Amino acid sequence: MERLNRTTAPQAKRYTEKIIQFGEGNFLRAFIEWIVWKTNQKTDFNASVVVVQPIGKGMVEWLGEQDGLYHLNLQGLQNGEAIDSVDLIDVVSRGLNPYTDFQAYLKLAEQSEMRFIISNTTEAGIAFDPACKFEDAPAASYPGKLTQLLYHRYEYFKGDKSKGFIIFPCELIFENGKHLLECIRQYIDLWQLGEGFRDWFETACGVYSTLVDRIVPGYPRDTAAQLCERVGYEDRLLDKAEIFHLWVIEAPEAVAAEFPADKAGLNVLFVPSEAPYHERKVTLLNGPHTVLSPVGYLSGLNTVKECCEDELIGPFVRKVMFEELLPTLNLPKEELEKFASDVMERFRNPFVKHFVTSIMLNSFPKFRTRDLPGLKTYLARKGELPKGIVLGLAAICTYYKGGKRGEDEIVPNDDPKIMQLLQELWAAGDVRKVAEGVLADEFIWGEDLNAIPGLADLLCADLALIQSSGMRAVVASVL
Repeated sequence: MERLNRTTAPQAKRYTEKIIQFGEGNFLRAFIEWIVWKTNQKTDFNASVVVVQPIGKGMVEWLGEQDGLYHLNLQGLQNGEAIDSVDLIDVVSRGLNPYTDFQAYLKLAEQSEMRFIISNTTEAGIAFDPACKFEDAPAASYPGKLTQLLYHRYEYFKGDKSKGFIIFPCELIFENGKHLLECIRQYIDLWQLGEGFRDWFETACGVYSTLVDRIVPGYPRDTAAQLCERVGYEDRLLDKAEIFHLWVIEAPEAVAAEFPADKAGLNVLFVPSEAPYHERKVTLLNGPHTVLSPVGYLSGLNTVKECCEDELIGPFVRKVMFEELLPTLNLPKEELEKFASDVMERFRNPFVKHFVTSIMLNSFPKFRTRDLPGLKTYLARKGELPKGIVLGLAAICTYYKGGKRGEDEIVPNDDPKIMQLLQELWAAGDVRKVAEGVLADEFIWGEDLNAIPGLADLLCADLALIQSSGMRAVVASVL
């Protein structure tokens, strides 16, 4: 079997380099590159991507070995129909490692037709590091590297305001564009880059917040051999994702005109504010994920699909999503119900094994951002606590107790401070102390949740019943 590259795959097309992308991981290749590929097919966009490795160790060498080519396997349910497609993605023109060739990296700024910068450098990537110096080759932080590139473009084109960049961060933090914008401004001040550059950046460039949504399991180890046989190539960069996709971009119509993904039949939305879409996703997708995972795991289940199809846990998931979290949102009910139904279909994707243990990493911070706001809003609107959400918190507390589930060792993973707190609380052997101690910890919550009326009592009752009767019995009582 031949190795995939542009010699062995002459059907791969070449496009004009218009996009600089920081990050070469599975998500970007299954999401951004696929969107660019589809947009090239459906419009006259004619764009290719230069991938920049944002950290010292990465995969751009592998991209180089395959001339930027790889196959994407999309699997899932679409309107009840099973989809299983494999496509050759040919929009990556090359990869660059700024740690080994900083000058080649800076030269990207000299290319007149470069117009867009896209990134996904993890939630920790958009951060200001005052230790970074302008002379570093490159700066350690992503915003530092980006500021170096922007300044080089400003100088090379002598402040030409037609040479600005449109910047789309895809990191999974709310208002990622505003966070990135502030970091760049801090580097302009720290490095004393001058008012001329500051004015060019503020007027010629745009940094736009975005929300991305697609489940990407990544390299399909269990089916890689079969997929390579299917496409006829040895492909070390195979990628796998669900069929669903959503990209919400908080930007004006002028930006949409330049980046016409919404004209290519894709679920790409240019909107005045990403906030309601962010809240919808976090509440109706991430929120149920965070609750169902410990409840399902302690009920003997291992994947999201198993949880949703279980005769007991499935109705529990629907209760949390449709009866407890959905009523806390302010978008039209019909729109929310359609989104929630789509999420349930995604959860039941027969092609994706989404293990609940992977979702339970750092469960307490996730519950704080994904479920606690809904708990408070539900209480304010209904005058009572949402029993399913509170049971989810009790399940997290129980999971962090450790021990065994059957023959399997329970191995929670969170901030060491949180891990130590739970071990000390459970060691006392008193569920009341566990409930009140967890709720009181301001390191976790930023406040004392014992102030929420009835929460400590309900959490304590759930913890006691889990210990005496098991998780499935408690779920049955909630239903």
